[in-house]
Amino acid sequence: MPRATSERFSRAHQPAVKKAEAKSSNAMTNPLFNTARFGQHILKNTATAQKIVDAANLKPTDKVLEVGPGTGNLTVKILEKAKHVTAVEMDPRMAAEVIKRVQGTPEQHKLEVMIGDAIKVDFPYFEVCISNTPYQISSPLTFRLLSHRPLFRVAILMFQREFAQRLIAKPGTPLWSRLSANVQLYSKVDNIINVSRNDFRPPPKVESSVIRLVPIDPPPPVKFEEFDGMNRIIFSRPNKTVRGNFQAQGVMKMLEQNRRTWLAAQEMMVDDTPINTIVDKVLEEVEFTETRASKMDVDDLLKLLAAFHEAGIHFS
Repeated sequence: MPRATSERFSRAHQPAVKKAEAKSSNAMTNPLFNTARFGQHILKNTATAQKIVDAANLKPTDKVLEVGPGTGNLTVKILEKAKHVTAVEMDPRMAAEVIKRVQGTPEQHKLEVMIGDAIKVDFPYFEVCISNTPYQISSPLTFRLLSHRPLFRVAILMFQREFAQRLIAKPGTPLWSRLSANVQLYSKVDNIINVSRNDFRPPPKVESSVIRLVPIDPPPPVKFEEFDGMNRIIFSRPNKTVRGNFQAQGVMKMLEQNRRTWLAAQEMMVDDTPINTIVDKVLEEVEFTETRASKMDVDDLLKLLAAFHEAGIHFS
């Protein structure tokens, strides 16, 4: 029997929708479930659903994590191929619908439904993640997956197309960004298919894309907070020189405080060399003074971070 589990399950009724509100939102609301409440759009195109599942190359022994199953259109196809599926769903009514769809079938014992927030619940062990991702949790879910241990084999994720394009962007292209660099430090990511807004009910206002994310194994021995902290500075204006971004208001003061804290932790003497002098020296040594973040690849960024660490400059 499929199980529905949650630490925060509530049967409390939601306030009744006023007539004026119902009329104004009718075009964007699923008639059976309030999908707009959780930012979800139900994938109705079965051919697209099959392509998503096929892209995961599921094995009969796989344990799958599905985020945002909705009414189960993807779930039932995953269950046909995988050993077990844990589906994380925010809406208790949708969770009940997923369970109902497999009751009395051979797959019912292979499904567990967790009711709760996918950013907060404890994930079980899984080899594959498949998600028709609610757009508002795209970034948090991506980085939660990348930080998950043990590493999974692959994630097949549906995102708003603009977000997906930023994930797969390459250095020197307009969409290369801090997000691109941070994700590509820890994974290989590519686009699988583009999905029309008309494949959903209700149709979102934007187009979607499905990406494949494969964690780099073993992951690089780089503290994410350090890598992201440096990128936060140099990607603040990606087409400005790296040195120019370090001259932004408040940056040098923050780096000076971090350096003093780090030196004290190492029980090392704090010298009187101005922090801007140290930063300029580092940039000159690695020849990135006039470089722009928009042109730097992950290896360039790692080289720069290592040089800053060598000089006692940290970003978290």
